[in-house]
Amino acid sequence: MGTFRNSRRDLLSAMALAPLVGAAACKKKNNGIVIGAYLSMTGGEAEFGTSTRNGLQIGIEEINGRGGLLGQQIRLVVEDTRGDSTEAASAVTRLIDREGAAVIIGEVASSLSLSGGRVAQRRRVPMVSPSSTNEDVTRVGDYIFRVCFIDPFQGAVMARFAKELQVNGAAVQKVAIFRDEASAYSTGLARAFRETFTRLGGEIVEESSYRKGDTHFSAQLSGMLAKGPQAVFVPGYYTEVALIAREARAAGFTGPFLGGDGWDAPALFRNDDNKLVGSYFSEGFAPDHPTTPVGQRFVQQFSQKYRTEANGLAALGYDALVVAADAIRRANSADGTAIRNALAATRNVEGATGRISIDNERNAVKGAVILEVREDSFRFHRAIEAT
Repeated sequence: MGTFRNSRRDLLSAMALAPLVGAAACKKKNNGIVIGAYLSMTGGEAEFGTSTRNGLQIGIEEINGRGGLLGQQIRLVVEDTRGDSTEAASAVTRLIDREGAAVIIGEVASSLSLSGGRVAQRRRVPMVSPSSTNEDVTRVGDYIFRVCFIDPFQGAVMARFAKELQVNGAAVQKVAIFRDEASAYSTGLARAFRETFTRLGGEIVEESSYRKGDTHFSAQLSGMLAKGPQAVFVPGYYTEVALIAREARAAGFTGPFLGGDGWDAPALFRNDDNKLVGSYFSEGFAPDHPTTPVGQRFVQQFSQKYRTEANGLAALGYDALVVAADAIRRANSADGTAIRNALAATRNVEGATGRISIDNERNAVKGAVILEVREDSFRFHRAIEAT
């Protein structure tokens, strides 16, 4: 009798739940294909997240305007990481469990991509980072991809550029490095720069460190500048870089600063009091020098929609969406494994930053540009081909 009562109760419970389950399934089916993005929308790196999201939105509108994917519209869901690694992992979990994301796009900061990527890999949901350059990001696993170059290439590009620079009529031989010791991006880029610059015969006269969120750097700078560097390589993010430049100029340093794509935010030249004018950094995209018809169209669409100039973060957000959508189309499925396999086979997809192919390590094969900091903008200086 007890077994019968339990079975009857289970049957009644299942009958009661059936409409709810059916409604949820119907909602998910009619909700389109979800692309989940986890980005720093607030906090010290919010300009990274805003630029990337805006680039993603351009891509979403283009694809939906052409009929969407697999007969459905794409829906973009953005989760804010607040620049925190723990929150990045939680954001990816929410995108998978609550939103049913077919693909995850993010993060910008490499440390956050490492955290979120571990969740995506464990759950077998493909992830495409638009702009995390630390080489360990895609080593998390075979479901993790990116559409940007990696730090060994970016660091080597800036080291070679430094060796070609002339400061006060003399070739640069002595450089100091000032890195964020808690950032995977910063430490990896510093290592790549150091190895290439010394191999080319240059000297690293001093290497010092700070931490994200620091606002005073005089102690480190005084010791560093006493060694007489002709240039200072600062592979950090825009918030601290602007403050470092102001303090270094106040301490009497007159040479150029050099950096990586973490500089690419309007807040850099808004907050540096013009102390970075004449300095240079590497990026994957120059809005005043787009190299493809897709890039030219993207620059125009971005300017019309947001009334501001696109930057590399926006272009790479767009490219991450384009590559993910191309994989879903070729897979003819929203299944994670099918999309992963299609992503791995990506070849010559035209994006805003150029043609994108994915190599055996799930990294993009592409060149770089050097941008020069002006008083109120970044301008194209030189293109560097992939090696």
